[in-house]
Amino acid sequence: MKIASSLKSLKKRDLNSKLVKRRGKLYVINKKNPKFKARQG
Repeated sequence: MKIASSLKSLKKRDLNSKLVKRRGKLYVINKKNPKFKARQG
């Protein structure tokens, strides 16, 4: 999982990526290709 200050560019890496907020943190998750994961912070 990558940890980034901005998730916009990481979300664009794959069309199936979704932004999700969990426990106050922003995550990029991808069901079809799970290696594209990221967290903001």
